[in-house]
Amino acid sequence: MEALLVVDVQNDFCTGGALAVPGGEAVVPGINRLWDRYACKVLTQDWHPPGHASFASSHPGKRPFDTVMLDYGEQVLWPDHCVQGRSGAAFHPELRTDGADLMLRKGFRPGIDSYSAFFENDRCTPTGLAGYLRERGVEQVVLTGLATDFCVGFSALDALAAGFSTVVLEDLCRGLDMDGSSARMLGAIRDAGGRIKCGHA
Repeated sequence: MEALLVVDVQNDFCTGGALAVPGGEAVVPGINRLWDRYACKVLTQDWHPPGHASFASSHPGKRPFDTVMLDYGEQVLWPDHCVQGRSGAAFHPELRTDGADLMLRKGFRPGIDSYSAFFENDRCTPTGLAGYLRERGVEQVVLTGLATDFCVGFSALDALAAGFSTVVLEDLCRGLDMDGSSARMLGAIRDAGGRIKCGHA
């Protein structure tokens, strides 16, 4: 059984958003066309409280894309984004969400960021997604969404580590691509045993 995992296709990651991924909204039509092919459909949603530790605004003197050391290690600092209950945290208005089996919110703990849909950035706090997928009988996870080099990529690596066959639909993802970070992440996924395919967007 396959699960479609749609990662963080939210307003703040699309054009005009607080942390826009270049061309982020371009993934929406292709995801919508694939939607009905999957018996298990999971959407993830960044869901940060105000003043989250990953926000540059929470660290005086720091700017977005600086890094700091938090209790769990190095953390990239971001503009305030996907704040709980605000419009930027909502799914893109044209994204299909009807019939979703699970909407998983992550990054809601004030002191820990969460790129992966499976683990928070401390690498030991699980989201519960792996257990849910196993209970559903899922063997393969197919990933789409935003951003290739962060939340999609870390989710793919964790899916592999959890024992799921893992496919990333490269054309249905977009990355921030800081100094080639998207290509490096896709290479890491391949090296870990994942497959990179085209979703025919």
